[in-house]
Amino acid sequence: MIELTVALVVFLFPLAYSPGPGNMFFAAYGARYGVRATLPATTGYHVATWLVTVAIGFGFAVAIRHAPGLFLAIKWVGAAYVFSLAWTFLRAGLIAGVQEARPAGFLDGVILLALNPKAYLIIALMFTQFLSEAQGNRTMLVLWIATVFTLNNLAAFLVWTAVGERIAARLRRESSSRAINLIFATVLAAVAVWMMLR
Repeated sequence: MIELTVALVVFLFPLAYSPGPGNMFFAAYGARYGVRATLPATTGYHVATWLVTVAIGFGFAVAIRHAPGLFLAIKWVGAAYVFSLAWTFLRAGLIAGVQEARPAGFLDGVILLALNPKAYLIIALMFTQFLSEAQGNRTMLVLWIATVFTLNNLAAFLVWTAVGERIAARLRRESSSRAINLIFATVLAAVAVWMMLR
């Protein structure tokens, strides 16, 4: 189990820590609200991550493979959701008197993961590499792989959120709050475009 875990973490490191849509989402929210305010969304995302990873490990990937239209629908709905989050930042940055954008909550984190079909592909790829050759109790292996994957991903997101918070702390001034909101809206819109094009 130790050898499997080490190999899994090495395999996941570049996937988890490279700038992908989830990392950019949490970096933007960390920059805007700080690490503490993003913890509900981070928790929601990773509870959903663990559940989806377990489901795929036990065969959810088969349903996606036999229903390619489902994958496409999830992709477009997910992109639309992230665009809507970008729009809240944009409105807060451009229109005087509009309610300030709020921190993402637990449900936002769940939705972000659920509507990110690329996460499903990464998880399915991980299981093809680490479950097919594994020996022993398959149920325990699926649960262990899902747990290691989720904790590794959580660590990466916390790093990106903290980096976003540190960068924003250097730039934050009252007069620049609208510009910062525009930057965050642009980052989230870019995440949505990435989700559509991948």
